[in-house]
Amino acid sequence: MASLQIFSKSFPGWVFFCCCCCFPLLLTSSLPLKGALAAHHACRLRKINFQQLYIRNRTYTLAKMVHASDKDTDNRLIGQQLFVNIRENNRCYLMKRVVEFVVKDVLLTEVKSQYPYVEEVAQFLASLTSELSGCQLSGKREHIEKNLEQMKKKIEQLGENGKIKAIGELDLLFDYMENACTDAPKKGGNKKKN
Repeated sequence: MASLQIFSKSFPGWVFFCCCCCFPLLLTSSLPLKGALAAHHACRLRKINFQQLYIRNRTYTLAKMVHASDKDTDNRLIGQQLFVNIRENNRCYLMKRVVEFVVKDVLLTEVKSQYPYVEEVAQFLASLTSELSGCQLSGKREHIEKNLEQMKKKIEQLGENGKIKAIGELDLLFDYMENACTDAPKKGGNKKKN
């Protein structure tokens, strides 16, 4: 009974202390997210990035225009083969790496003066990878590096047509990036084209 009286007398003091000192500290605390949760959060883009009709139309128009001059129908650069042995929580990281490569080694090369919209599309894709700068790999790197290297080698083997094929598949790249990096994947995306 005595301890109950002591507690009841000091209870308002504790409430005051918690409300005035502890609670504001919790609200303003900038503690980083831990582990996989932080990586998952950093590997997310807002759906609105992909709902901008202007850039979507530019990307799809460029891809369609260049795809018409792609004579190689046997190879595909952007497709499900990129995700072989890749855990779902690492797919956005992989797509970030693919987009970085396509922007730097395909779009921002001599082809940028050959086709319309290349610079606009490259700038948009670069802005997405910039938003994903905190996106880190969760787990082993070997499968991601292997799949990425296979894509790079295929582009290299195809020579100039490799760059044409990569640009012709920008619509697929756009869709795969959207599906891998947004919380609400686009329904019916990633359809193959001939």
